[in-house]
Amino acid sequence: MKDYKRKNPAAKSLIMDRHNSAFKAFCQYAGRSMLLAITAIPTISIIFILFFIAKEALPFFENFSYVKEFFTSTAWTPSKDADPHFGALAIFYGTLMVTIGSCVIAVPLGVIAAVCLNEILPHNLAQKFKPVVELLAAVPSVAYGFFALVVFAPILQNHGGAMMSIASIIAGLPIALVSSVLIGEFFAAKLFGKKKSSAKKIFRAAFPCAAAALVFWGAAELFNVKISSGTNALNASLILAIMALPTIVSISQDALSAVGRDMREGALALGSTRFEAIFKILLPCAKSGIAVAIILGFMRVVGETMVVWMASGNALKIPEPFYNFFEPVRTLTATIAGEMGEADQSTGSARYHVLFAMSFCLLVAGLLMNAASQWVGSGMKLKKK
Repeated sequence: MKDYKRKNPAAKSLIMDRHNSAFKAFCQYAGRSMLLAITAIPTISIIFILFFIAKEALPFFENFSYVKEFFTSTAWTPSKDADPHFGALAIFYGTLMVTIGSCVIAVPLGVIAAVCLNEILPHNLAQKFKPVVELLAAVPSVAYGFFALVVFAPILQNHGGAMMSIASIIAGLPIALVSSVLIGEFFAAKLFGKKKSSAKKIFRAAFPCAAAALVFWGAAELFNVKISSGTNALNASLILAIMALPTIVSISQDALSAVGRDMREGALALGSTRFEAIFKILLPCAKSGIAVAIILGFMRVVGETMVVWMASGNALKIPEPFYNFFEPVRTLTATIAGEMGEADQSTGSARYHVLFAMSFCLLVAGLLMNAASQWVGSGMKLKKK
């Protein structure tokens, strides 16, 4: 054995002595510690931010009368020294209104665009459109806000009724016709069975005709609508929907791409049309990823500041009626951005702490939505006992 080691020096180098073994163990420990420290930086930052905001919001939440007024009143006059009021109900409602409005616009468009890019368009053409959609995420929010204030607001104020009328026909007519055909088929099968008759055809045709008439009647009513101000909830909702589209489209397309090719080919081999394969096979298989995309788009809308500050009108009131998107509103983020410069930070006034209370509510909402996206992303699988 000794003669073999003398003749073969490489065999001796394979045997690690105690010094080299300790040095290797130290390097492994140092590398793992460094990677752990780098990984822990985001977590520590989140904990620090949460602690700081909670610490600054706590003095406001300790006063029960302030808290009750904060969630139930619409009187917002924090600048009064004698009798300040911190009613943020209208601000919470404005945030919810703009968020729901933008998601109602962005979610159908985003999911349909993802399906179109991934399943319908040719691959080469889809690769050209996808960077254009993702480029929307690179546009600064202040540029969106400037466009909403200078360009879109005057158009909406002067020609808002005509725009809404045309949009309702373009978007509502196909949905109404498809839905009415399905409803007509269902009731015709229940009433007339499988027998073919002229009465059955007339009955089925009545549903699309009624749906089309209803859409055109609604468009005529919208045409006569007068919008007093172009900076309103509808303006902010439309711009926020455009900003949320890249997130929804990109993640939804990734979810659709993750569905195995065998699912598509199996559905088509069994005689399904492309429409049936998409809506009965692919979308149900990708529902968890699409749900994550919707939640992340929702978070993108909730946390936006500049667009709602410039385009929503900043009115401290609940619209009348409550569903009127043509009225100006104010959101939590716009209130924090507008009021923080005037709050007395040195003495820690109630006006200063109420803004941190709003920030804390936004942070908790963001954490809950993030947790929901993680839960949904895991596949929404519940153990059945």
